[in-house]
Amino acid sequence: MSKSKEKPSYSAKDIYVLEGLDPVRKRPGMYIGSTGADGLHHLIWEVVDNSIDEAMAGHAKNIKVELLKNNRVAVTDDGRGIPVDTHKQTKKSALETVMTTLHAGGKFGGESYKVAGGLHGVGVSVVNALSKWLRVEVCRNGSQYVQEYNYGKPKSKVKKIGSCKNTGTKVIFDPDPEVFLNIDFNLNKILDHLRQQAYLTKGVNIDVVDERENSHAGGPTYYGFCFEGGLSSYVKYLVGNTPVIQDNLFYVHKNRENIEVEVAFTYTNDLEGEELSFANNIYTPDGGMHITGFRSALTRTLNDFARSNNHLKESDDNLTGEDIREGLTAAVSIKLREPQFEGQTKARLGNPEARTVVEAVVGETLKEFLERHSVDARRIIEKNLLAAKARKAAKAAKDTVLRKGALEGLTLPGKLADCSSRNPEESELFIVEGDSAGGSAKGGRDRRTQAILPLRGKILNVEKSRIDKMLLNKEIKSLVIALGTAISENFDISKLRYHKIIIMTDADIDGAHIRTLLLTLFYRYFVKIIEGGYLYIAQPPLYRLQKGKEVQYAYSDKERDKILERLGSERVNIQRYKGLGEMNPSQLWETTMNPDDRLLMRVEIGDAVKADKLFDVLMGQTVEPRKNFIQAHATSVRNLDI
Repeated sequence: MSKSKEKPSYSAKDIYVLEGLDPVRKRPGMYIGSTGADGLHHLIWEVVDNSIDEAMAGHAKNIKVELLKNNRVAVTDDGRGIPVDTHKQTKKSALETVMTTLHAGGKFGGESYKVAGGLHGVGVSVVNALSKWLRVEVCRNGSQYVQEYNYGKPKSKVKKIGSCKNTGTKVIFDPDPEVFLNIDFNLNKILDHLRQQAYLTKGVNIDVVDERENSHAGGPTYYGFCFEGGLSSYVKYLVGNTPVIQDNLFYVHKNRENIEVEVAFTYTNDLEGEELSFANNIYTPDGGMHITGFRSALTRTLNDFARSNNHLKESDDNLTGEDIREGLTAAVSIKLREPQFEGQTKARLGNPEARTVVEAVVGETLKEFLERHSVDARRIIEKNLLAAKARKAAKAAKDTVLRKGALEGLTLPGKLADCSSRNPEESELFIVEGDSAGGSAKGGRDRRTQAILPLRGKILNVEKSRIDKMLLNKEIKSLVIALGTAISENFDISKLRYHKIIIMTDADIDGAHIRTLLLTLFYRYFVKIIEGGYLYIAQPPLYRLQKGKEVQYAYSDKERDKILERLGSERVNIQRYKGLGEMNPSQLWETTMNPDDRLLMRVEIGDAVKADKLFDVLMGQTVEPRKNFIQAHATSVRNLDI
């Protein structure tokens, strides 16, 4: 008689309970988002959030962040100091309780904090859990206290080590290299975040000191932020050198129904807009009820003003939110007692009362603003009306493009040589500069999976053009139809005909310009193609080196020199490719198009806000920022072809 296979047991002994901070070390991504660069920097944000909360409560004026040697970070504030007396539930010091217990803090009730950013209460304890060493120093009641931890566990009890004249807290931590992929704090990332926090907490001093080895030859570097203007200063910073159409920036800062509302905005000559929203100083990239309230008030109030002043006739449609937000740069910040964020990342605010209060405050104040500043009001409405006119023209242009694409079965005037495959997952579209390179690419391609779309000359700079003008451009129209996704509000990523879209331009200054124009087009109108990982840049070789029958290709000067060193420089024939058209079809296939050997660079958006501003600087209408950018980076340019 054969024995049956024994089934694994499932009983009480199989249920694991993670105590203290063990859950954090087991699943760090649940608490800080990731163990990459964003998660690493999130450790600083969590500690700084506690200091900011003290400032928002009116107990701190100065915050210092120090980047120390050996990857350590110190955050100091002059707030009240974390309490050190015994906690009645844990029977331990309140300091140790806060540092070693999830969901322990002064933000879950009582009157310690009327508003707070770190509302989940997991912040500083999570930093402790993910640090191989952490030290917290507290000045309170005239005495200085200290406690140290390893991997979230206290090395000893809280100790009193001396006296203090002032109050405050200092947290020094050393991130655990076994948790984080790479411990390399980015100064610019830190400065950007803390500058933003200073704008959101007006009047508070935030200092940054970089003491790391090799950071700067002259020793530590110091940065300081303090903005008395709050969000009005922030909007001016966001606008930069872009010309504005208003003489007076709109600004309101009011408390209503226990919610603090601060809003600032101005209109620029740009086509693009930018709206940033915050709740308790936490950036909410996905918006939420506060931004919904702001938009509702803006749209309703401007429509009412336009009608009452005969800018809109009875027969005219209302201005849409899209019309009203063209060229708008706005910041909306609210502070409230019980914020309801969606998820630990706090990307969206869900409080319905936030919408009601923001809508009321902005609506009332904006009406007064428009009546008081009649010139600004007229300029704003004129811009809104121009945007509405462009929207209607764009719709007609888009309908024409889509109808044309459908009727012609995607046979394009742009000389598209399509592939025979209809499976997007294996299909590739090469966007090629000029007919010469297009001819080589068509001759060298794999006709089953590779399509070629040659572009004649430089496409329209879409950063400076409205969509209706853009769609009159033959090259862009051809590309839109070839992609199959439609555009703007009709865009549908599921209809993308190629899952690899490869920009293939010459390795000279003109090729770089065409590549930038195409990247601008994709970023502004097909950003989901970039986010989906479908956009690539081909990497053609710069040199062909031949000695006898042996042929080698080099993709950089450094690689060329290495090949020369190996081959020996005597009697080596070196050909410098100025353009793709100089390659015959077999060479182009062998070096740039063959999936087995080619080099492709996938286009990614690491920081959408920075990318947006950079495209605006490089491709926008204002010359001065572009001139400053070129002057600042001129010395770093290599191999400039003139």
